[in-house]
Amino acid sequence: MDVAHVLHMNGGDGEASYARNSFLQRKVICMTKGMREEAIRKVYCSRRPRSLVIADLGCSSGPNTLLVVSEVIMAVEKLCRELKHDDESPEYQVLMNDLPGNDFNNIFKSLDLFVEQLSKQVEGGVGPCYFSGVPGSFYGRIFPTKSLDFVHSSYSLQWLSQVIIFCLTEQYGFMFNLREI
Repeated sequence: MDVAHVLHMNGGDGEASYARNSFLQRKVICMTKGMREEAIRKVYCSRRPRSLVIADLGCSSGPNTLLVVSEVIMAVEKLCRELKHDDESPEYQVLMNDLPGNDFNNIFKSLDLFVEQLSKQVEGGVGPCYFSGVPGSFYGRIFPTKSLDFVHSSYSLQWLSQVIIFCLTEQYGFMFNLREI
């Protein structure tokens, strides 16, 4: 069985769609906001990147799709203001990943309004935002080595059929969820 093609969210906006049945996922995203803010603070303050690459694994298509991206960008912009980097907002490269059956067109149609609303929420606006869809299963490699600054996944890792074996040290990056999973 090809799990990547069998297990996926229900698209569209019908009664059984993810768009209409994602309240629990939104609640968990909201509950974990503090952990993401702490992680992004560590990433930004340790490296102060001119370009910040954010990946959302299993982004789906619905009301929660851009919620985490919005929170991450707003957290970085807040840090820029706190650290007096007002004129140095980074560029944001946002990589939206999901299985090929995801409705990426629906996501892309919402991006202009998303960036406009985000800019209104942050005094002085936000740095330039570039979005890409990355269809594919994260069961295998989907991004080049050392190309990501911040990776988020919510309600998609449980579908992995095997444990990811890796070792992160401070030499390669921070292990934010050490002993938390």
